[in-house]
Amino acid sequence: MRVGCPTEIKPQEFRVGLTPAAAKELVLAGHEVIVQTGAGTGAGFADQDYTSAGAALLDNAEDIFASADMVVKVKEPQASERKMLRAGQVLFTYLHLAPDPVQTRDLLASGVTAIAYETVTDRAGGLPLLAPMSEVAGRLAPQMGAWTLQKANGGRGVLMGGVPGVGPANVVVIGGGVVGTHAARIAAGMGADVTVLDLSLPRLRYLDDVFGDRFRTGYASAARTAELVAQADMVIGAVLVPGAAAPKLLNRAQLATMKPGAALVDVAIDQGGCFETSRATTHADPIYEVDGIMHYCVANMPGAVARTSTIALGNATMPFMLALANKGWRQACMDDPHLLAGLNTHAGQLTYPAVGEALGLAAIKPETALKAA
Repeated sequence: MRVGCPTEIKPQEFRVGLTPAAAKELVLAGHEVIVQTGAGTGAGFADQDYTSAGAALLDNAEDIFASADMVVKVKEPQASERKMLRAGQVLFTYLHLAPDPVQTRDLLASGVTAIAYETVTDRAGGLPLLAPMSEVAGRLAPQMGAWTLQKANGGRGVLMGGVPGVGPANVVVIGGGVVGTHAARIAAGMGADVTVLDLSLPRLRYLDDVFGDRFRTGYASAARTAELVAQADMVIGAVLVPGAAAPKLLNRAQLATMKPGAALVDVAIDQGGCFETSRATTHADPIYEVDGIMHYCVANMPGAVARTSTIALGNATMPFMLALANKGWRQACMDDPHLLAGLNTHAGQLTYPAVGEALGLAAIKPETALKAA
């Protein structure tokens, strides 16, 4: 199989879909690898690293898309890239289709077989290709929130850990999954007073057992959430419904109950955001203000630490990518139902029902698409 990796073109996206190590694994398995010149620069990988691994370099994305049997990326294909996709081609990347009807329709029109990192599952019910970036984003969220809280950025001017005689920042993390757990750990490590809210009592018990008194936990009832949000200096939105649009946890009216200059960090923005007032921002212009509350809603947070993120993502995607290349997408998905769960579009059909429900589009189960293939 010919596997292609173009340069990411989403604004301030410095990650790359294929590491030199992954390229070498593909070459050793007998596949051809083509990488766009300069694709790895933002993550600290030189073109020579790829050629040393056995990959060939092509100067432009058009040549990559035109000749690759499988395109491996990080972020969802942008409008210009979607025009280059074709039926029979495999696209392996993050898609986040539920809040993105335009991208969804373009992928359906192209006929591409699109497998989304964020909906691939594992035996434990986890999301193994989302988890590495969730870990990164979770760890970044308090750091970015602390920056947003600085007075020069419009925030309250509160230091996360306080100082002797002055209390620390009050941080509320909504969602106790991978993102929320890592966010709480880092925020607590910065000295903040942290509470994690979740609707799952088993998850809350787990957090209590593992982390003890490093941070508090609470049940995410509407009343308790509203109470804590009103007291918070920072709220981190860390909820996820796999493949579906994020639920709205805070509405605009609730902003009036918050402290002026408080920070909202929406890690769920890729899935449409979990605050009513959220809209996607970029690393170049990451924050904005609504009713006196500062919002940090960068849609590709892990791109800020591109080298760490790229290596972590590459470690996770490599076995799935090798399976797709070695067996072809049909056989790979037949052999692995967890990879099949990543199938979002095929031959003009939407194959992830949660996306169809979010967008009001007809969808079939991925098993149906596999049988039809």
